[in-house]
Amino acid sequence: MNFQQLRSVREAVRCGYNLTEVAARLYTSQPGVSRQIRELEEELGVDIFVRAGKRLTGLTPPGASLLPIVERLLLESENLRRAGDDFVAADRGGLVVAATHSQARYALPAVVRDFRQHFPRVSLHLRQGSPRQVAEMLLSGEADIGVATEALAGYEQLVTLPCYRWSHSIIVPPGHPLLALEPQAVTLQALASYPIITYEAGYTGRSHIDESFAQAALAPDVVLTAMDADVIKTYVELGMGVGIVASIAFDAERDRHLRAIDARHLFEVNLTRLGLRRGGWLRGYAFRFIETFVPTLTREEVLRALAQGDSKGEGEGGAVAP
Repeated sequence: MNFQQLRSVREAVRCGYNLTEVAARLYTSQPGVSRQIRELEEELGVDIFVRAGKRLTGLTPPGASLLPIVERLLLESENLRRAGDDFVAADRGGLVVAATHSQARYALPAVVRDFRQHFPRVSLHLRQGSPRQVAEMLLSGEADIGVATEALAGYEQLVTLPCYRWSHSIIVPPGHPLLALEPQAVTLQALASYPIITYEAGYTGRSHIDESFAQAALAPDVVLTAMDADVIKTYVELGMGVGIVASIAFDAERDRHLRAIDARHLFEVNLTRLGLRRGGWLRGYAFRFIETFVPTLTREEVLRALAQGDSKGEGEGGAVAP
């Protein structure tokens, strides 16, 4: 048994049983991948994969039971390498942070700047994606740390920690009729009388927006959706509708052609979470990145959460974003 055999099995599952893709990922040939899998099956005495001719089509029941062990062995081998790196080169290496656009654009810039000042020899990679893509990058080992509001807490293989709470704002052009009202006087009914521009489903608290309107038995006219608050603001500025964005996405100086109305009385407050792969090894500087982002998440707190398994409670920790 060797690690190349284990990698062949893991990648076969991740690539949807496409051995050509597996071979490309492992920098080998398709026959080589098939041979590695067959040799492991022969050594274990069971078929790991269901086959249709020469094609793999799924996992056998023994294969489904063995896959978590394969994943764990490969994870521990990576942990061993990283642990060695921590002693040999404590301030050098790489860190991959996966985040949604809103987090990467508005919540993380100051954190990234400060981290780079303290660890100039660490190569920091910031990857953006949907909340589910952030979770998948963590699960696959492509990312060390994930930051998102949706999805992360739904994966048993991830440990999640509360970061900060935030609310939505209504964005309108100067002179809009809603600005004549006191913020608390702006109702869902008044808001629903205008075309709405907001986030796509599954992004940046959109579910809380939909829930509020549904509870009020209202069906707003959502004329445009986007993943990016900057895109939403662009179309609001063009007069296409009223925007609903995360409050952190509005800056009075930068967005001087728009006005914001606090909407925390209309929509449920959201909680941004930090996700870590259960059982993964974090380099020392990764703990520093986390603490720079959320000062209450010290190394000791993160290690405690990893040891306990998960910290999903909405009432635990986390600051309120302005």
